[in-house]
Amino acid sequence: MNGPFLHTARGMRLAVVMLLAVFWCLSGTATCRADGQAPNTAKSARTLMVYFENDLFGGTDQYYTNAVRATVISRDLVTLAESEDLPDFLDDWIMSLPLARDNDALYNVSLSLGQSIYTPSDTQARSLQEKDRPYAGFLYGAVGLHGKKGNRLDTLEFTLGMVGPAALGETAQNEVHSLRNIKTAKGWDNQLHNEPGLMVTFERTWRLNEDLQSTGWGWDALPHAGLTAGNVMTYANAGGEVRFGWNLPSDFGTSLIRPGGGIGAPTTSEDPRVSNRFGIYLFAGADGRAVARNIFLDGNTFVQSHHVEKKNFVADVSGGIAILIHGWRIAYTHVVRTEEFYDQDKEQHFGSLQVSYSF
Repeated sequence: MNGPFLHTARGMRLAVVMLLAVFWCLSGTATCRADGQAPNTAKSARTLMVYFENDLFGGTDQYYTNAVRATVISRDLVTLAESEDLPDFLDDWIMSLPLARDNDALYNVSLSLGQSIYTPSDTQARSLQEKDRPYAGFLYGAVGLHGKKGNRLDTLEFTLGMVGPAALGETAQNEVHSLRNIKTAKGWDNQLHNEPGLMVTFERTWRLNEDLQSTGWGWDALPHAGLTAGNVMTYANAGGEVRFGWNLPSDFGTSLIRPGGGIGAPTTSEDPRVSNRFGIYLFAGADGRAVARNIFLDGNTFVQSHHVEKKNFVADVSGGIAILIHGWRIAYTHVVRTEEFYDQDKEQHFGSLQVSYSF
């Protein structure tokens, strides 16, 4: 392990850069209240979410070793064409989607920037480790279209990015190592080659407790199912989350960094982030994936590269705690992920820290 403080600094630095970039993208529309208070209604609230995931929380430095993501979610929209965050020439195409045709639904648009980094177990070996996970980085942007109707959320997300040296995985991992005179990862010459990455994801989430009130003690259950297709990842997934606590948020779950994850924005004005109340809750979840393609294990699509034999079924089991106060939500999730390839020696533990603000 190369030091949790080092990884935290690296992750937070990247998160800040992405945060600024997302704000720049939305500079024409994302305006905060001048008094710094939470918005008056859920429908007028925009939400900023920043994620930091790292295996340092599991006491290792390997496999899925670091990821950061920043997402801005629009206010509620009557139609997706109403969004000022997407070019006008896309309006006709967007309105032709089945997702966008329900006059009784409310809609959101989300914009995200992120980076994920993967390494083998031994980061000091310079030679190719044929039976261990390839070095890889993924730098990407994503546009999400979200439709909410009652206790159901539909998400259609388009992800475009780069795998390989252009993803700056080596730079992100080794720059701070060098500055602090800590051992750098030596095997990045063996990383996957440059390849554009595209994924399209559809996911549906349900809230089973139709009587949920965001006041006092409460619980909810949030099952989900989805499908992702692309040269980076192709899989079908299903899972869910259960929550119990004081003043539960009226959203659709506490998602990890993954395609089509829950948008985490308030849906009613009783949500503690909008009503300016304190909330706290515990949650537990699981997600199972039937994986047909994973470029980070299968290797590059069009050229020969390092690859290992992946497992076709992977599951995450997670649990954590979240606190809501004055428009903020701070959540920590601890995740156990089953082995992703056949020569992996054991399951992986990692943590996910999410900070969001509704304004």
